[in-house]
Amino acid sequence: MTDAGLDLDRLGFEAGAHILLERALRALPPGGRLRVTGHDPALAVHLRGWCRSRGHGFAVESDGCVVSLGQAAGLRWIGAQRAGGPRPDGIVRRPPAHWGLAARGALVEAGGPTPPWFDIADRDVVWADLAPRLYAHAAAAQWDPAVAVDWSAGTDLPADIDAAVVQVMTYLVENEQAALVIPARLLARIHPHFREVQQLLAVQAADEARHIEVFTRRALLSGTELGTSSAGGRASLTSLLAETDFSLASFLLSVLGEGSFLALLGFLDEHAPDPVTRQVTRLARVDEARHVAFGVAHLEHQAALDPTLRGRLRAAVERRHDALVDTAGLNADVFDALVVLAAGEWTAAGSPAVTAPCNDSRRRWTTAAGSASSGSASRPTRRRSCPHCTPATSCDQDPPLHAVYGRSSVSYGLELRGLA
Repeated sequence: MTDAGLDLDRLGFEAGAHILLERALRALPPGGRLRVTGHDPALAVHLRGWCRSRGHGFAVESDGCVVSLGQAAGLRWIGAQRAGGPRPDGIVRRPPAHWGLAARGALVEAGGPTPPWFDIADRDVVWADLAPRLYAHAAAAQWDPAVAVDWSAGTDLPADIDAAVVQVMTYLVENEQAALVIPARLLARIHPHFREVQQLLAVQAADEARHIEVFTRRALLSGTELGTSSAGGRASLTSLLAETDFSLASFLLSVLGEGSFLALLGFLDEHAPDPVTRQVTRLARVDEARHVAFGVAHLEHQAALDPTLRGRLRAAVERRHDALVDTAGLNADVFDALVVLAAGEWTAAGSPAVTAPCNDSRRRWTTAAGSASSGSASRPTRRRSCPHCTPATSCDQDPPLHAVYGRSSVSYGLELRGLA
């Protein structure tokens, strides 16, 4: 039988000759021979070494080099496993640790390292069917702080009103620091097989980093120092960092923590005394709604599979209460700053701002400051309400966002079905 032939011409191994060689060998039957010719001066030397490293036979004959197909290449993949499928329906419930960093759906060669870090490796513990769609939306909804916010709009405010904003921004930054660290730590522990969850948490951490930037930048617009940080506030956030269970950490941070954070951002959106404050809180609010959506969807998924979850969530809340019962709670400086922003004027007889919030809070504060003797201030009607949100709030989110997140994650009064 005539040997198959391959002419490499002047192509050497340093320039990719091995790729053509491997392609030609794949077409041979077991034990087949391939006659290799070429004009590269080092062809025989390089071919001999390459064959030895691959387990193929090698011989030099009068009319060229001959490669005999060995069995080592095929034996290498004995015991290899297919790491599920690349799409969500190909996810394996409990992927082996030795799959490690292999792409989902890849053929994984036996052997190799077994990374010890990916201890969160159970589909029922980390997954939510909404994760792929949330990640796609998150990737498309990224915004640049330098472009998305009109920093030139300025903050023409009385000094004491700006000080209230700075104090609130300081508090927001403190909370966002914890909201960045927690998903980043969880991300490093999740088996890469669940890449959609990893990707979503990575974007979530990037969101929080961006929020820290814009809140800090808003606080420094007037050139003042940042506000105060209370021991009780830091103790509250530190208790979140101590939770190592993925579901409980998601519950405490993404549902309870960021759920209430949504309410705070909505409050600031309504009562912001300047356009920059309103812009940064509104942008952050959209991101936070996505974080809450994943937390709720994940817990709904796990609650359907784990009947003990509700009890564990209650126990987590009780542990957190016990850890914080002796602290002072919300920083009084933050609380007072929020009251100042909500009041809308420096008079004791003014109507409560909550009943008729002003569209232009800066104008409201300016008007109130200019007419303090009369106690009057212009109070335009509330912005339009969103049918997906509670009547007491307003929302500028597009309907497609509601369709992705669902009412329970955008509404400030999160309806945690079965968790109450």
